[in-house]
Amino acid sequence: MTDGQRQYGPLGSTLVIIPTYNEAENIKPIVSRVRSAVPEAHILVADDNSPDGTGKLADELAAEDEQVHVLHRKGKEGLGAAYLAGFRWGIDHGHDVLVEMDADGSHQPEELPRLLTALKGADLVLGSRWVPGGRVVNWPKHREFLSRGGSTYSRLMLDVPIRDVTGGFRAFRAETLKGLGLDEVASQGYCFQVDLARRAVQAGFHVVEVPITFIERELGDSKMSRDIVVEALWRITAWGVGSRVDKIRRR
Repeated sequence: MTDGQRQYGPLGSTLVIIPTYNEAENIKPIVSRVRSAVPEAHILVADDNSPDGTGKLADELAAEDEQVHVLHRKGKEGLGAAYLAGFRWGIDHGHDVLVEMDADGSHQPEELPRLLTALKGADLVLGSRWVPGGRVVNWPKHREFLSRGGSTYSRLMLDVPIRDVTGGFRAFRAETLKGLGLDEVASQGYCFQVDLARRAVQAGFHVVEVPITFIERELGDSKMSRDIVVEALWRITAWGVGSRVDKIRRR
């Protein structure tokens, strides 16, 4: 498949990266579902030294299944840092496709094949809640308003043609990640997702959104906090203003 004159090669080996912090209730079911949905894929559990024993449970899964791997990190450093470590691990181990996915079941593994199929003709595929066919389940209205508003603000402020800029269910080609300047990424929390999306658009990569159904977690606690929202708002505003200033200077 092509995007204009671009010829895309086969997908190759896939690694699904699942960051965890206190996900003992969720880790075994989510790994099982991923293995069933995409049996050929490998899984990397990137655990931030969870006090509830998530890392130990992941080790048990890895001991039973050679396609499950565990990356033990020293402590809780944020979603962005966990994904960056996972990306580097995956690239170092020769994987051609790297997938971001939550551990709590909000991203349904059964939708992974749809993302991977779309990636055959793209550099980056986003699972989107806010395109036709996408939806959220069991979210309170204020949470949906915050998420929709955050994506709209990001899209307008950063001038990126993406409906769900903040979503975290994504499939990257390894070559795409190598072209995003990951060593320069400092954002954490959910702002990390906005940062990678804007970098992909600015680099000229072909980004595709496919609809997903996002289901609010049933077990464990959400990692969303006021600090995460404030960081995202501050960084997005700074990026947007900086981009506009640069355009003015170049005139």
